[in-house]
Amino acid sequence: MTAEVFLDSNILLYACSAADADGEKKAVAERLILEADFGLSTQVMQEFIANALHKKELGISESGIDATMELCCQVHVLPVTRELVISGIILRRQFQLSHWDSTILAAARELGCHTLYSEDLNHGQNYDGVQVINPFQ
Repeated sequence: MTAEVFLDSNILLYACSAADADGEKKAVAERLILEADFGLSTQVMQEFIANALHKKELGISESGIDATMELCCQVHVLPVTRELVISGIILRRQFQLSHWDSTILAAARELGCHTLYSEDLNHGQNYDGVQVINPFQ
């Protein structure tokens, strides 16, 4: 199972956001989803749901959550396994990252993605073969 790029949960959140302030980011996120051969992890799916429910200002409805989960059924989704968590620990220690960010990097690497689209890590940095691109810069 491989994908060209890996999407972080913030890409999915912006694509679904109804907040006026997110208009430009929404357009960028939607373009990525429509044009990229992307993969995700179950962690990204969980983070998306948790933030969609918690951040009321985004205006993401239950039907928006359902539609995003339908989308996830059509792309490569990597489960979080014991091995993935161990890989994340190694990356966390190597790059001094949060556990969650390092596990996303580990998932991207396991899917064969050389690019991770996210606004949560250092734009342009290469983390052991996975380059982070902040598409909103």
